[in-house]
Amino acid sequence: MSTVGWDNTLFRLGRELVVRIPRRQLGADLVAIEHRWLGPIAARLSLPAPARMGLGRPGAGYPWAWSVCPWLPGQMAASARRLSADTMARQLATVLAALHLEGPRDAPVHPFGGGRSIAARDESVGALIAQWPVPPERALLAQAWERATSAPEWSGPDLWLHDDLHPANLLVSRGRLRAILDFGDLCAGDPAVDLISAWMLLPPSSRALLRAEVPVDPATWDRGRGWALALGLAILERSSDNEILASVGRRGVVAVIEEVEMVGP
Repeated sequence: MSTVGWDNTLFRLGRELVVRIPRRQLGADLVAIEHRWLGPIAARLSLPAPARMGLGRPGAGYPWAWSVCPWLPGQMAASARRLSADTMARQLATVLAALHLEGPRDAPVHPFGGGRSIAARDESVGALIAQWPVPPERALLAQAWERATSAPEWSGPDLWLHDDLHPANLLVSRGRLRAILDFGDLCAGDPAVDLISAWMLLPPSSRALLRAEVPVDPATWDRGRGWALALGLAILERSSDNEILASVGRRGVVAVIEEVEMVGP
């Protein structure tokens, strides 16, 4: 059985393993990041993560390294029907507390700027907001983005980040989080970027619970909302052929609209 993603094709290897074959150079680069960094980080998390168990070499005409990882059972949170939202909020808070430790000087830097200044996304996100089809909602998105980009930037040390912590990378079973997938974007920077599931996964009351459990200062929360908006819009733009991912992006954007409409920018 195989599964095709943006960066990798996955093949089950028996009952307990999965082989991840990069489909492009970017995917191979992400395999290299996981190979070097994920093991010690995964060991301190409260949920399982696909730490590499083997690394394959290029050969037989295939140009990139590939990996063998444990198979983690569960269903993507993005497509699960029944979720224990308050429980997941507490679980996410525990994961973030364990993950968000200061990274070393040579920690990877994401090539697309994840975990760095959110203001660097201003041009691309502004263009996507301008294309939003409903004018009143477009105005609310612009307000949320302005608040995110005008918030004080992260002034603390660069912390370890998952940097892609959306519901398609979270596995659930019986309503609870069971595992975290895809650490290829692992880098160090502003912890706000890892708050995206607050809007992409949780209802407002559970979102407030996560905020209290983490906890974060108002500027970091504003930037987190901005990152959820930026990623949500980008996913919607690129996922016309993938309804599960499109639903992740749509849910994030709609949650931002509803939140700004309810409490103001």
